[in-house]
Amino acid sequence: MVKLSKRQKAFAELGKEGSVFSLEEAVSKIDSFPKCKFDETVEVHLKLNIDPKSTDQTVRGKVVMPNGTGKKIKIAVFCKGENIQKAQALGADYVGAEDLIEKVTQGLMDFDSVIATPDMMRDLSKLGKVLGPRGLMPSPKAGTVTQDVEKVINEVRAGRVEFKVDKQADIHVGVGKRSFGKEKLLENIKHLLEAINHTKPSSVKGDLIKSMTLSTTMGPGLKVSL
Repeated sequence: MVKLSKRQKAFAELGKEGSVFSLEEAVSKIDSFPKCKFDETVEVHLKLNIDPKSTDQTVRGKVVMPNGTGKKIKIAVFCKGENIQKAQALGADYVGAEDLIEKVTQGLMDFDSVIATPDMMRDLSKLGKVLGPRGLMPSPKAGTVTQDVEKVINEVRAGRVEFKVDKQADIHVGVGKRSFGKEKLLENIKHLLEAINHTKPSSVKGDLIKSMTLSTTMGPGLKVSL
């Protein structure tokens, strides 16, 4: 007979309690999970009521989490002229123009967010096959193509996250760390849901969000009633 760990027993008991929780209940359950040796990320997984193949039903946007994300974000900024000094002064991890493009071409990928000024986009297009699959290609819709690099760097540092529906009509977003506690996690999640609902395409009938699951890095997914 297989002996279950403390975490496995707790998760097995959780399954007996029911399959669907309110948002508040789900966050409380996560707060009570047996702890890991590291601070787990809390993740929201959404299934949207859209046709991902329809070009007029793309859902994409950004939101600044009121309590941050708990993650240290490494930022790459592609820019020229005085914007280079601005980005460096704000502590961007990688800053440059053609020289930075060359470094990325040679394998540099040690960053989590990419910002670019409009005058860099033509040259940056050659990195589409590298940045695109990782969701890092700058975009005006996501607000990462901008002349105001200072504003966007500060937003990213403050806890700005981008969301984009995938080919399965799903969105997956980290909303904070377990150590945040219930109230901060709830506030972040509600901000995220509000931001996503504001991007609802006019062609979508009914609610935009079809289903929601909440999980931690090492924990089970909890179905949340909307």
